[in-house]
Amino acid sequence: MHDDTIRDIASLLIHGDRDVNNTRAVSPPIWQTANFFNNDLQAFRKEAEGVRPPEFYTRYGNPNASQFETIVSQLEGTETALATASGMAAMTLAVMSNVRAGDHVVGQRSHYAGTSTLLDEILPNFGVKVTRVDQTRPEAFAEAVTPATKWFVLESPSNPILHLTDLEAVSAIAKKHGIVTVVDSTFASPINTRPASLGIDIVMHSATKYLGGHSDVIAGIVAGSTEMIDRMWHYSIVFGATLGPFDSWLILRGLRTLQLRVAQQNRNAAAVAEFLSKHRKVARVNYPGLPSHPQHELAKRQMSGFGGMLSFDVRGGYDAAAAVASRLRLPRYAASLGAVESLIVQPAAMWAHIMDEQGLKDAAIPPGLLRLSVGIEGEADLIRDLDQALS
Repeated sequence: MHDDTIRDIASLLIHGDRDVNNTRAVSPPIWQTANFFNNDLQAFRKEAEGVRPPEFYTRYGNPNASQFETIVSQLEGTETALATASGMAAMTLAVMSNVRAGDHVVGQRSHYAGTSTLLDEILPNFGVKVTRVDQTRPEAFAEAVTPATKWFVLESPSNPILHLTDLEAVSAIAKKHGIVTVVDSTFASPINTRPASLGIDIVMHSATKYLGGHSDVIAGIVAGSTEMIDRMWHYSIVFGATLGPFDSWLILRGLRTLQLRVAQQNRNAAAVAEFLSKHRKVARVNYPGLPSHPQHELAKRQMSGFGGMLSFDVRGGYDAAAAVASRLRLPRYAASLGAVESLIVQPAAMWAHIMDEQGLKDAAIPPGLLRLSVGIEGEADLIRDLDQALS
């Protein structure tokens, strides 16, 4: 929706899909159907041969998914977007639809475990070479470039140690060499970082997290140019990565309050990080909003808010961290993040089946690390709970 009266993100989240809702319902109806009929056979054929028809067959598209895509593409400032069945579906589609055997991809050392598996195991099986670099050094990406390099796969802030990637610097390197960039911006959300404005080609989110925000749906989305997203769509209908109508509707409901939720999570996380940074039982806090974070200046330049995610290393290692997590009363021990409730997890335990001890070490994940997704609870309650758990 391109309306001059809508200039604020809060308004966009509420009204940005109005042109796609072709009904009189204030709350969009759920288009819970597998297919759509058309009495005009020529029109039916045109839809069957077309790209991303919203009312043909739900594996190809659905009005609810179109509404979700419309809002996110405007949030990210891209031409279009594609909703997918999960965040990993979005990342896999972005990469797999654009690389071939013999190509080279540069990724980061610090990535979400699923992305690490894609880079380290899946892509090599298809003849794609992958190099992992230190994302805190933009020059490391330039040093890794070969004539076969086609993609930079990025994540900022990274999961779970919250390293940042200088998106503007890395995208400039990529453009110089004709390389495409994709960034997982899940931790930041569109409220705190706008990667496309920094030169990034493709922006991906696990919509399960902040976009949905209520721990009740699995979804993903990828946003970028029409040419690239259309290519991903062709792969999506073959891979079966389509997001269903009810799940799309749940994400739409969550999007309406995205700015309000993220603003509160930003405030809460900043207070919690400050408290933890001064606690004698905590060896280190990873939060880009802290002046002690080695990339704090980059965070101030690249992010409008520092997010609701942090991690901290408990003195005493694996068992001490596990004991702290078990004593917490407000944060639930659960695998996801970005929801209204606070969630905590011990990455060394959660990812043990994916990453061996050396892999965890290479990713700079210490055994005593706890990843905390800060929710919208009362700030003082969260701090009191952490204090009693650590004590």
